[in-house]
Amino acid sequence: MAKELTRDTYLSKHVGDFPAEVTIGGRTYVKVDDLRYGTNPHQAACYYKPAGEICAIGDMEILKNGKSGLSQTNLEDISYALNIVKFFDRTACAVMKHVNPSGAAVGLPGESMKSVYLKARDADARAAFGSVIAFNSEVDADTAREIMGTFVECVVAPSYAPGVLEIFNDGETYKLNRHIRIIRCGALSSLPRFVGEAKEIHNTFKVLADGSLVMAQPLLTSLHGIEDLVPAEAENKRCGHQKSTVEATEQQKLDLLAAWYVNLSVRSNGVVIMKDGQTLSVGTGEQDRVGAIEQAIAKFNQKYTGSGTLKDSVMSSDGFFPFEDGVETAAKAGVTAIIAPSGSLRDADVIKRANELGVALYHAPERIFSHH
Repeated sequence: MAKELTRDTYLSKHVGDFPAEVTIGGRTYVKVDDLRYGTNPHQAACYYKPAGEICAIGDMEILKNGKSGLSQTNLEDISYALNIVKFFDRTACAVMKHVNPSGAAVGLPGESMKSVYLKARDADARAAFGSVIAFNSEVDADTAREIMGTFVECVVAPSYAPGVLEIFNDGETYKLNRHIRIIRCGALSSLPRFVGEAKEIHNTFKVLADGSLVMAQPLLTSLHGIEDLVPAEAENKRCGHQKSTVEATEQQKLDLLAAWYVNLSVRSNGVVIMKDGQTLSVGTGEQDRVGAIEQAIAKFNQKYTGSGTLKDSVMSSDGFFPFEDGVETAAKAGVTAIIAPSGSLRDADVIKRANELGVALYHAPERIFSHH
């Protein structure tokens, strides 16, 4: 008879029989800890770090351990969330759910961490219930109290201000979050951001259904700053030579860059709609490009609880537009600046249509499909 699944099943630890170290490609990985479970409670799991290396995740310190510790799903959400906030010098927050950001935000000048967190959460507050939250800077008391007001699985940050751990440990006041996990990550500077920065230890592994392995270089970008934004330009027989003639504002350029960095951790096909440092919506895992855009717009209309609007927002797309309909759909919703890679036979047609619609279109240096 199958074991009955209860809440205790999800909180208990399913320990497997995993070796203390493994060697892959001549590199040794040492076991960090057994996990609460893998992707699901009936799957045992543990995690390893490369021996002798400084690791933002492998060197994490558990400051408050929820019942039975971390699961594989927690770790994966932590990884993808840190993979977003690592890009920013300003305060940044990523709220992760099922290995996709439900929301992310970057601070504007003078903006508090609490405000940044609320922008990230309220992009999709319903999905943020039971999420993993990552920051790139020290968590303060006001932010901690706000976090404790809704159910959260994990918080991960480089540091916590004095008194903040007492708030996170106050299970009497915040009964819903008595099992919240609070984690101090290792140095975010150890995470590569741009093409050319990765070392061999950053190679990724995908295990196929028969146990075969795919080893690949990590997904990084060549887009370092707004100075790298290049107006879209292409030519074909149908439209001749076309170049984007609409200029994005300075804030829109910052938002385009931020949306691109968030999109690196969105499952393809994915798009990110952003405005004033806040993701307004994230379209994830769609099989067609315009479908991802339609999904993002629908999610904004159904789930967004912040104060922003789609008017004059920006959008990033992890792949090119095969037809003009993607730009048309975004523009109709209020998007006026877009970044996407080139590569379509109809690039010139798309650029021409963007100009007609008053949409600034920039070509990114690479495609950033994340097939996780």
